[in-house]
Amino acid sequence: MLWVKAFHIIAVVCWFAAIFYLPRLFVYHAACEDEAGRERFKIMERKLYRGIMTPSMIATVILGLWLISYTPAYYMAAGWMHAKLTLVLLLIVYHFICGHYLKKFARDENPHNHVFYRWFNEVPVFLLIGIVILVVVRPF
Repeated sequence: MLWVKAFHIIAVVCWFAAIFYLPRLFVYHAACEDEAGRERFKIMERKLYRGIMTPSMIATVILGLWLISYTPAYYMAAGWMHAKLTLVLLLIVYHFICGHYLKKFARDENPHNHVFYRWFNEVPVFLLIGIVILVVVRPF
């Protein structure tokens, strides 16, 4: 079980690193004024999303479910776990919204300016804070 937990934490760290960085790339991409720069950002965004962010999300979910499978009755009765899983679901939605924006950038159809992405970049911070507090403190 400890190996599964260790790999789950590693996957979570990788997922969050990517989920913090991709919207930051969107900030710079939205502010970029030269064609070569925009093309470079498209490649970086695509590789980050497909090569790190999505595999890390998948590993996080699979390993998390594996951990729950050890004592499902306990976890499914714990209120903090329901709240945590809700926040994880919101993070997954955020992940796919990032994928949507990535596709918009790839088609040069970005609908937002760099200020929007600066605010958008803050959303996962609040999800991370909530998830960590729920897992460590287990307030209910």
